[in-house]
Amino acid sequence: MKFIDRNKFSSFRKPFLTFFVLMVYFVPIEAGQGIALNDSSYYEKGGVNILVFTNWYNENFSDSKMSGIEIIHHGKRTVTNGDVRLNHTPEQWDPIPKFIRKEVDRENNVVKAWLEYPDFGYLIRTEPSGDDIIISVHLEEPIPDDLEGKAGFNIEFLPSAYFGKTFLMDGKPGIFPLYPSGPAAVGDAGKTEPLPVAKGNKIVLAPEDDYRRITVESDNELLFFDGRNKAQNGWFVLRSLIPAEKTGKVIEWKLRASRVSGWLRDPVISFSQVGYHPDQNKRAVIELDKNDRFLPEAELLKIDEDGKRSLIHSGAVKQWGNYQRYQYGIFDFTSVREPGVYVVKYGEVESRPLRIGKAVYEDIWHPTLDVYMPVQMDHMLVNEAYRVWHGASHLDDALQAPVNHEHFDLYAQGPTTDTPYEPGEHIPGLNVGGWYDAGDYDIRTQSQYYTVLNLVHAWEDFNIFRDETLVEQENRYVDLHHPDGKNDILQQIEHGAIGLIAQHRSVGHAIPGIIVPSLSQYTHLGDGLTMTDNLIYNPALDSLEVDYPYSGTFDDRWAFTSKSTPLNYGSAAGLAAASRALKDFNPDLSQECLETAIAVWNREQGKEPDIFKVGNTTGGPMILEELRAAVELLITTRGDKYAWRIREMWPEVSEQFGFLASALLPALLYMDDTFVAEVEQRARQYAREIEIFERMNPFGVPITEGGWAGNGSVIGFGITNYMLYSAFPDIFDKEHVFRSLNYIFGCHPDSDISFVSGVGLHSKKVAYGMNRADFSFIAGGIVPGVLMLDPDFPENKEDWPFLWGENEYVITVGGSYIYLANAVQALLEEE
Repeated sequence: MKFIDRNKFSSFRKPFLTFFVLMVYFVPIEAGQGIALNDSSYYEKGGVNILVFTNWYNENFSDSKMSGIEIIHHGKRTVTNGDVRLNHTPEQWDPIPKFIRKEVDRENNVVKAWLEYPDFGYLIRTEPSGDDIIISVHLEEPIPDDLEGKAGFNIEFLPSAYFGKTFLMDGKPGIFPLYPSGPAAVGDAGKTEPLPVAKGNKIVLAPEDDYRRITVESDNELLFFDGRNKAQNGWFVLRSLIPAEKTGKVIEWKLRASRVSGWLRDPVISFSQVGYHPDQNKRAVIELDKNDRFLPEAELLKIDEDGKRSLIHSGAVKQWGNYQRYQYGIFDFTSVREPGVYVVKYGEVESRPLRIGKAVYEDIWHPTLDVYMPVQMDHMLVNEAYRVWHGASHLDDALQAPVNHEHFDLYAQGPTTDTPYEPGEHIPGLNVGGWYDAGDYDIRTQSQYYTVLNLVHAWEDFNIFRDETLVEQENRYVDLHHPDGKNDILQQIEHGAIGLIAQHRSVGHAIPGIIVPSLSQYTHLGDGLTMTDNLIYNPALDSLEVDYPYSGTFDDRWAFTSKSTPLNYGSAAGLAAASRALKDFNPDLSQECLETAIAVWNREQGKEPDIFKVGNTTGGPMILEELRAAVELLITTRGDKYAWRIREMWPEVSEQFGFLASALLPALLYMDDTFVAEVEQRARQYAREIEIFERMNPFGVPITEGGWAGNGSVIGFGITNYMLYSAFPDIFDKEHVFRSLNYIFGCHPDSDISFVSGVGLHSKKVAYGMNRADFSFIAGGIVPGVLMLDPDFPENKEDWPFLWGENEYVITVGGSYIYLANAVQALLEEE
């Protein structure tokens, strides 16, 4: 590493003084007698961080690969899930323990964590010994007999961090294969069980790589597995079984992670990978290792046709401060307006090329509408030139879900079906319309109507017309890059509306959604057509018997149908909005959508609400969904009763203004001046409230923390601020709109990558879509983004698609992104 050269200071003119300052500066990195707990309660020395239960398994989706003992190795999280598990290579839904408590003893550098399974509890203890960490597992009672040979201490290694590298087990060499190839055996109940790739008492991973070498020694036998033999999202697993009939310290490992002396994380120069319009503010955010020092200046160089770089602008790097584990500075080059290709140069580090030009935003939403949205269309065959993305799947939708049943993916059925159908009975009419919700294949109603709403408002507000896709609903056929003379965004709105209206036709109300019943189907990767035989299940037939259109194969999706008033309101909002867009495009469907939305409103307003809440599938908060319905019905019908209800809801809406503003603001044109004045007053207060984001992080947008990264919130923030600017231009700064999109396009923590696949110079090429097993992407899909892992680590992996909280496409963000992208272009055209 050229850390001395990279951190030289131009302001020091005497070589000896420069050398002295650098030597003094770098001493703290090497100081100390070994790895120790830092102020954030994890072990640290140089480029090695060892976290002990700072993160926990996701409460909704079990194993999210971010828990237990973890290692951040020279800036990359490469090890996770150091914990007692009941499987050699645990899959996402396999048993996880319950976390009880954690104790940090700073004086002695000891961390203890207590956990339990239903049949036994245990303690994990960590303590440094020089540069090693001693990890031990302690039991007060022996493990149950039936867990002998099953319970063991595991730790998992990220495959992409070790591809192309070797390992040594007791001195015997092996390699980390790019693709799994065994070994495995038949275990209990005929299930496949992985066999160890190697076993012994000492393993050295990547002995040749100073940045990735990890050594583990133990008197307990070490078993090394390739978890990808069981599941494509598996990691390499090192494991020691807990001995039977033992108590006290039952397992002890000595672990050492290599450390490159003087290592500093390379600076990250983040900016919009799409580029900048000449009239925009232009900032590059420079992210530095916490032990690095800022250079006083950065430069903007223009690249000419011969590749020559010319200095166009130089300026100070304004130090912003610390955010998470990094420190940040801002280099402003707003004054540069000349179109062209540029790079930012910071010391010896040069950014990727960036564009300045008037047309940089004009086509940024096209891949989302042209590719991503059509690829997500359920019940349709989707073709692209020589490729078929998927066949017309789930034409056997759907069976009534069983009562009092909680599904593993946040769906549940209450004590009744709330339909005329018995559990397991086929509900006709649900095999039309709708989009695959995310990287999996369910139809989540809440996602459907939110997407329809964003598409309708994008069409209305920006007069969108684009024709690149052929859609034949009657033939269940979609062909990409094939104009058919129809507006693509209206075809997508129609497809979403068809899915929403089908629920009201079939059961009389909106339903939480439609999803496969079993884990074996849910984990399916590839063409959705191969999930089912597209024939309606008839239990009277043998398992492989066919009596068209029925079969005895139980592979149909379940429809969860419990009534939820918030969900019904949200669906009514989507239908009311769709009726406007489809008025000339599909008049009959438009009329049915409007009549259904009005009927839903009248019915829900006249009764006690149905409050059935499970996971994230039964609608948003009541105030949000009812407000959406009132606003969309007001815009569509101009009915006074909807305006009256909006006025009545205003006190509660005002309290949650930032959350509800984007749902409310489209109604302002149809409300009286007194109400608009009240909203304006509240908007002025909100304009002061959002100033907090300037102080919270250097990107000026709300960055969420938790198990799902926050690009959806950032886009929503941008949409809210666009609507507020449009309504009250003297109060709001359009820069808040630009910053939201800049964040999505690369001006964010951890890296400079655009989170929209195929958009921008450097964009997501490995994501959690239906083709994730191929380490590939869907153009125009938007991933969740930077996930903030406690206590201070921002992460988005480009080399491992299976971390859904960072990399899973969802249709809701696709629809909202189309709106925001057009909003930014509209603001620039206004200039």
